[in-house]
Amino acid sequence: MSASEVMTETVYRTEPQAQDGDYRPAVILQVLPELDAGGVERGTVDIARAIVEGGGKAIVASQGGRLERELARFGATHINLPLKSKNILVMRRNVDALVKLIREQGVDIIHARSRAPAWSAYFAARKAGIPFVTTFHGTYSGHTNPFKRRYNAIMTMGDQVIAISKHIANHINKFYKVEPDRLNIVPRGTNVDLFNPENVSQERLIALSTQWRLNGEEYVIMLPGRLTRWKGQTFLIQALPAVLEALGHRQLRCLIVGSDQGRTAYREELLQLSRKLGVDDVVHIVDHCADMPAAYMLADVVACPSLAPEAFGRIPSEAQAMGRPVVSTAHGGALETVLPGETGWLVSPNEVDQLSRALIQVLNLTPEKRAALAIKGRNHVIAEFSLEQMAERTLRVYAKALKRVIRNAV
Repeated sequence: MSASEVMTETVYRTEPQAQDGDYRPAVILQVLPELDAGGVERGTVDIARAIVEGGGKAIVASQGGRLERELARFGATHINLPLKSKNILVMRRNVDALVKLIREQGVDIIHARSRAPAWSAYFAARKAGIPFVTTFHGTYSGHTNPFKRRYNAIMTMGDQVIAISKHIANHINKFYKVEPDRLNIVPRGTNVDLFNPENVSQERLIALSTQWRLNGEEYVIMLPGRLTRWKGQTFLIQALPAVLEALGHRQLRCLIVGSDQGRTAYREELLQLSRKLGVDDVVHIVDHCADMPAAYMLADVVACPSLAPEAFGRIPSEAQAMGRPVVSTAHGGALETVLPGETGWLVSPNEVDQLSRALIQVLNLTPEKRAALAIKGRNHVIAEFSLEQMAERTLRVYAKALKRVIRNAV
């Protein structure tokens, strides 16, 4: 069943005694701090689109950002509220503002995607008598601190709770405990139309390879992601000397694709490490890329050597959708998204020899094995991690929450 069909089924009885003809599509309000770049923001917009395409009404409340325009383009409504604030007085005012919004717009479900707005949304939902749904997007810091743990726990207080991976569901059960009938695993979705090798033109490839000064003769190892230590850029650089030695005279480029976001000291540390290991002519930090589908097409292997577990990790999923082999660290979401030996390779954190061997193995794949891996990887993402899958599963959670309200009301 498609997401649109699920949305058509997600209807709400306006009164306990109402007849069948009085059902209507649900009105869903999602709340988050802001609408700039990020997985939380992107997922919010994708679900809002699925709600609208299914005939429902999608409302998003946040402090705003560049994704507001995208919401407007497909008919969702954005309400500007100071939901990023952790000031207790502002959060209390947000409760009243959300209750007013719920009543004026006929909201049936409020879905919180971050902790500060979730506290306001929780009390607003209880005052208005509607279901409260949460998405637990990460492990969050400070779960061993009683006060921080209590703050984080709001994300487990939903009538229905969404975890973005099995890894996150396990974390929830370890530190917070959620009844099985309230906990739902909904992996992040990948846009398999955007990340489709057939939709990347030769012109886009030429433009990007020219910008990055690639000649088409070299092997390309790519590590996408912002420049931050836990993403494992140093881990990858340490693995390069052995890879170079194994390749003989073949050229190699290691493209680190991501903004330093002001972390200039860490950027310089990476360059110094490259010089120290004699791979400074191989390592290129190319900053933000606006055309990631074309970027993946230029890569022979995509590395995701994070030192800490990813809550989900979009890079392995996007890379596989583009038919690219992945070498990732064996923890977190990668254990769910990468099929070892079939769509990629998994290595232990900080095990440089393992990472080197895996990269060498991928770069030495025959064209036939590479083609088979590409098909397997793309089919895997389409089946398990597409936007359509994420939307359908999320809408089923909404239907589940609404059915509980109807049962309690009757």
